[in-house]
Amino acid sequence: MNGTKRARGVRAAVIGALGLASVTLAAVPAFAKGDVEITAPRTAHVGKAFTIKADGDDDSAGFLHQLCLQERSGKQAWHQETCSAAVEEGARVTAHGSAAHRGDLQFRAVLYGLKNKHDHHPTRLHTSTVATVHIR
Repeated sequence: MNGTKRARGVRAAVIGALGLASVTLAAVPAFAKGDVEITAPRTAHVGKAFTIKADGDDDSAGFLHQLCLQERSGKQAWHQETCSAAVEEGARVTAHGSAAHRGDLQFRAVLYGLKNKHDHHPTRLHTSTVATVHIR
């Protein structure tokens, strides 16, 4: 008899936990998922070309996406290098660069959402981590 009561208690606890988990998951709001990845070499030599690539996507409905590469040197402000075309999903951009001086160049990719191809006020959706290229 003790075994039967114990089994029922365990079963009730498991059912209760599953019910609580389902209520908790239902209460969590749904957020758009997206990400931006950037790849760049760790080092490059003065005057030699190197390549920076970025991929970005977001499952926001109703948006076109445009991915832009930005660069800065030292403590300067970020400036835009190049942007992809506006696409419905899976934005990609590639840039080729070189440096005339030693030091660090930083790059990041920014994914924007646009209402149409001529949207003059895009919405920033995601920003990648910063990729630093050490110029030797």
